[in-house]
Amino acid sequence: MARRRLATQKLLIHLFIIAVGVLMIYPIVWMLVSSFKPEYLIFSDPGLWPKEVTLDNYRTGWHVVRDISFGLFFKNSFIVAGIAVVANLITCSMAAYAFARINFPLKKLFFACMLATVMLPTHVTLVPRYAIFHSLEWIDTYLPLLIPKILATDSFFIFLMVQFIRGLPLDLDESARIDGAGPIKIYYRIIIPLAVPALITTAIFTFIWTWDDFFSQMLYLNTVSNFTVPLGLRLFIDSQGKSSWGAVFAMSVLSMVPITLVFFFFQRYIVEGIATTGIKG
Repeated sequence: MARRRLATQKLLIHLFIIAVGVLMIYPIVWMLVSSFKPEYLIFSDPGLWPKEVTLDNYRTGWHVVRDISFGLFFKNSFIVAGIAVVANLITCSMAAYAFARINFPLKKLFFACMLATVMLPTHVTLVPRYAIFHSLEWIDTYLPLLIPKILATDSFFIFLMVQFIRGLPLDLDESARIDGAGPIKIYYRIIIPLAVPALITTAIFTFIWTWDDFFSQMLYLNTVSNFTVPLGLRLFIDSQGKSSWGAVFAMSVLSMVPITLVFFFFQRYIVEGIATTGIKG
């Protein structure tokens, strides 16, 4: 009797989880289906089975601006996200190695200040950052989006890798020093190969967050030829607030493809990186 009751409870829990999953994925499925509907059927026929299928939304959306295709926005997004990933991997891992393995004056104070920036709302530093970038004449370039990455300003990833590196045996460093290796050689010969799960997690989240970033890109980019995918989607809304919904849905579906592929292909590494970091921290 108790076993049957336990089985019933498990069944109800699984049904509840499935129901919640369906509710969460329904808007995405509806957007995907609507991207293949003619404009006049998107809201008049809101079902998931379209009465009429067309590819006009993708053709229209791909050529959202005269002489500029949506492919340029994808190219710009890949450039920004790619450089951000490489910069974060190099600089954040170097900063994390310094905090985790090297002793220097005021180390704890600097680490506490770094953690404080994680808890600091972005809007607090918004105006000072814009003023600095404007004085440097960096507005309408990718520099405000990339230079902070090169300077290791993503404290979350530094903290993530610090926790991982602290879990690595110190005996490895001591053995390397006996063999004559210095801090730099220990960093790229020992720490980096062992910290691959944390590095992959950093790369994945950096790519996804940079690809989806709308606010920063809207703030610093003004020229259409410099626009990324999120700003390209914004072009479908005119000054009167009217939208070409079919084209919006079509390009939104395409914009989701890269981050969806990244997530599914590297899902195992995300879980492994976060789990091992939590355990070793």
